[in-house]
Amino acid sequence: MNKTVYVVHCIDTEGPLAESLQATFQRAKEIFSLDLEPSIETLHKLQRCEIDLGGIEQEVAKVFDPKLLGYHQDWQSIDKMLDEIMSDQFRRKYADSAGNGWLYNWHCIDHFGFTDNPRGRDMKLHAVFDHYRQRPDLANDSVQFHHHPVGFYHQAHKPATNYLSYQPNIFKLLAHKIIDRQWFPTVYRPGFHTTRPDSHWFLEQYIPFEYANQSMFCDNPDHLQQDLSGGRFGDWRKAPQHWTPYHPSHDDYQTPGNCRRWIGRCLNIGTRLRLLDEQNVDLAFEQAQRGEPAILSFTNHDFRDITDDISSVHRMLQKAKAKYTDVTFEYSDGREAMRQSLKLEKPSEKLDLSCSLNGNVLEVNSNHPTFGPQPFLAIRTKDGRYLHDNFDFQENFRCWTYHFDDMTVPLEDIDTFGIASNDHYGQCCVVLWERESASFVCHYYG
Repeated sequence: MNKTVYVVHCIDTEGPLAESLQATFQRAKEIFSLDLEPSIETLHKLQRCEIDLGGIEQEVAKVFDPKLLGYHQDWQSIDKMLDEIMSDQFRRKYADSAGNGWLYNWHCIDHFGFTDNPRGRDMKLHAVFDHYRQRPDLANDSVQFHHHPVGFYHQAHKPATNYLSYQPNIFKLLAHKIIDRQWFPTVYRPGFHTTRPDSHWFLEQYIPFEYANQSMFCDNPDHLQQDLSGGRFGDWRKAPQHWTPYHPSHDDYQTPGNCRRWIGRCLNIGTRLRLLDEQNVDLAFEQAQRGEPAILSFTNHDFRDITDDISSVHRMLQKAKAKYTDVTFEYSDGREAMRQSLKLEKPSEKLDLSCSLNGNVLEVNSNHPTFGPQPFLAIRTKDGRYLHDNFDFQENFRCWTYHFDDMTVPLEDIDTFGIASNDHYGQCCVVLWERESASFVCHYYG
């Protein structure tokens, strides 16, 4: 019996963030309907619960805790934190049961498609992704995918939930990742913790693992924050409250069903809502003790100092370990945790997409079934546009074709194109066509 709790630290990796005093008080109005004149003195009083707010003083103080407002406003500040927490000495200070150092799962965002940027985010394409992937102390950390859909007013500081019907920039963004970086995601963390039917169906086509479920016990006080009422910004009220990932149903991502991808529970640390606590950590150890799959996952942001968050979680892990002495906890990247805890069957060979171009017809064959019904097709035209299109299906999950012509994009207008897919085990294959050599170059991620 495998009595292991797999510990997965997901970080919504978004780069620098700034917030003015006026913006802080605007959030107080949006969250709690508090119409107060912005001032440092008033903010300090709110933080010390010195203003009568009719019984919500503690909740307001939690939301505007000085630690939560201590944003890293530039890359220099973030790198100072990273130099500490990514060092071997720091990682080993918070070792798991086997003495292995702390691991991070950097779910990197691209602030892509926004036009209004009052919080000073780094809007350059691939900026966050490249910053982390190029760090020499990345060690065994995982770099994966995080996405904020663009809202109707294109404001980078305003949450949106619409992935496909309006401004479907996720297709263009992934086309950039395939062609510019020869990379495609296997594990996903949703922006603002929010999955909706359109993103649910999108993920079901391409990405096998999602860390998103924030279902909480009924005594959780987050309902006092008005902007979270009615399931807004992450509706997980019906989802399982245990630490075993589940297949969602087609019509309701919160309900276990027969879809292909796995959704894991992932609570927050170092923020204002749906917080990981000792009760939930103990629950993961109880599951493991019974021999049930247990992935204890939690998330925070790189634009705040996360040092204390790690220390706090490690204390809870050690306390649980003292209670459940026959259970071990193991740090893991999100993909490997799914594989090990769920005992996913590993294919006999790595995923391989064999591609050929006969005239203007592209044919793609997979050596074993892909995760979704088709690979992702990315196209870059000679005039610099990044496009995505569907294949024609010759054999479901195994063989596809695509015609480059005046009904799609003529081959003579194309600079390059790429194809990417995962399998159910999270093995990824990215193939890029090189025009000069008229050849296909494969990139594999195990």
